[in-house]
Amino acid sequence: MAREFTRVGVVGLGTMGAGIVEVFARNGVDVTAVEISDGALERGRATLTGSTDRAVAKGKLAEAERDALLARVDFRVGLDALHDVDLVIEAVPEHLDLKQRIFAELDRVCKPEAILATNTSSLSVTEISVATTRPNQVIGIHFFNPAPVMKLVEVVRTVVTSADVVADVEALCERLGKVDVTISDRAGFIANALLFGYLNHAVGMFEARYATREDIDAAMKLGCGLPMGPLALMDLIGLDTAYEILDTMYRRGGRDRRHAPAPLLKQMVTAGLLGRKSGRGFYTYERPGSPKVVPDAYTPLAVDAALADGARAIAKVGVVGSGTMATGIIEVFAKAGYEVVSVTRGAEKSAKVCEAVKTSLNKGVVRGKLSETDRDAALGRITWSATLEHLADVDLVVEAVIEELSVKKALFASLDEICKPGVVLATTTSSLPVIDVAMATQRPADVVGLHFFNPAPIMPLVEIVQTIRTSAETSATARAVCAKLGKTGVVCGDRSGFIVNALLFPYLNDAVKMLEASYSTADDIDYAMKLGCGYPMGPFELLDVVGLDVSLAIQRELYLELREPGFAPAPLLEHLVTAGYLGRKSGRGFRDHTRR
Repeated sequence: MAREFTRVGVVGLGTMGAGIVEVFARNGVDVTAVEISDGALERGRATLTGSTDRAVAKGKLAEAERDALLARVDFRVGLDALHDVDLVIEAVPEHLDLKQRIFAELDRVCKPEAILATNTSSLSVTEISVATTRPNQVIGIHFFNPAPVMKLVEVVRTVVTSADVVADVEALCERLGKVDVTISDRAGFIANALLFGYLNHAVGMFEARYATREDIDAAMKLGCGLPMGPLALMDLIGLDTAYEILDTMYRRGGRDRRHAPAPLLKQMVTAGLLGRKSGRGFYTYERPGSPKVVPDAYTPLAVDAALADGARAIAKVGVVGSGTMATGIIEVFAKAGYEVVSVTRGAEKSAKVCEAVKTSLNKGVVRGKLSETDRDAALGRITWSATLEHLADVDLVVEAVIEELSVKKALFASLDEICKPGVVLATTTSSLPVIDVAMATQRPADVVGLHFFNPAPIMPLVEIVQTIRTSAETSATARAVCAKLGKTGVVCGDRSGFIVNALLFPYLNDAVKMLEASYSTADDIDYAMKLGCGYPMGPFELLDVVGLDVSLAIQRELYLELREPGFAPAPLLEHLVTAGYLGRKSGRGFRDHTRR
């Protein structure tokens, strides 16, 4: 039988501590909420009251339930008030010496059988536990912010944590309606170990002026379905908190340079630019603590203003290719009112592409997203061809052929001879250097990357990739076209992975390394990222969908260009690809899909 926790203590009533108090009180557990001073106690009380009042206003909590919840909380100053609790959770700032002092005092105050828990997100639970005479009763219980909403709890056991303590805490998490993942004491645990490398990489990308803060954030939200962009998320977490977590992970986690805080991050923290809580971070906010972003000196001009002078007129578009991406791009342009010339290698392929476009448009009609008149008009704008010469009078060509540099270079050399002067030549490559394609022509200033995401008719993002030879006029034209298509165009330089893949795939690779080290299971890692970070898919779900071979190829390209040791493909990923375990398309990847 699991231990019955009738009263718990919470030390520290900041945003996280007050949220943990609410979680327990909502579930019928009496709570002793402790702070260091009367002022801090009243701030904690106000945080809890504000949260429960908002829940009542939104209809998620009845007034009687709120009153009962608040009645279960005993607000006290000083740790001596915790002498009779069954469990105490510490939620003070992330400083090891502070936590060790608190645990030493809790060891003195609390009854011998009480469990002592820390909510640390990055510090060593083991190092905290040795400040007590009962390290076997010390455990990590890492809630995620906001604690009343987020389902995930990381239960962190040390090498000496009692199995009974672990089992009791797991049962408690279930009682609280949380999903727990139990893991060993390692820097960053699961979620932060995977999340903060990605966040730090995004800061470095912004620091290098590779893309604007708005474009980096839009790319990850629209390209990956994430709830927030990385820089906005850093502002929410707090740049000082993020710096401390990264620094701790770097020192404790083998000094992986991916976790070495970006220099810009330290500079911003020193300057007091801490994110939302200070009113300025990567963005500027209406006031300290406000979520409302206001324009500042770095806010980009609206697309219309930016394109007032420079964009070329585009009326007729050629699309070269016969795969899924080419088919989707043809549909996108035709629905947006452009005349489209579809060019494939032969009449048979043209017929297949035509049928695929018709099928997709018909689905739109059936689902009520497109009228029959609009469908017929879109189809009427498309000309089907099997020869490149029919692109002689188009204003823009979008190439969507196989991801082989030699094939693309040969195609662009042909387009250079066929197309009229001033035509914008675009490649949809997701991983190859755009400049290599551009230099196959005599007009590299007219070449740009337009990386659509699959499925193109649905995905709202397009990465606009500028080479060092791309003209401002060509870039402006690409932005204007994306705007007319109803897509969000994000501008970046010609670097491996562009924005999305450069940030996404190292994170996926880190997850594979975590599994390879037997730190956790694929299921628990997926749960951690979905429930703890709000990701639409866990890393292993996503890898199986993308294809392990595709993922390995992209990771190899990133590693070859950046030469960063932390980007080296995980050996497990290479072994699975060698074994033919490619994900859903082969029936097996990180999971067996033949049994589903």
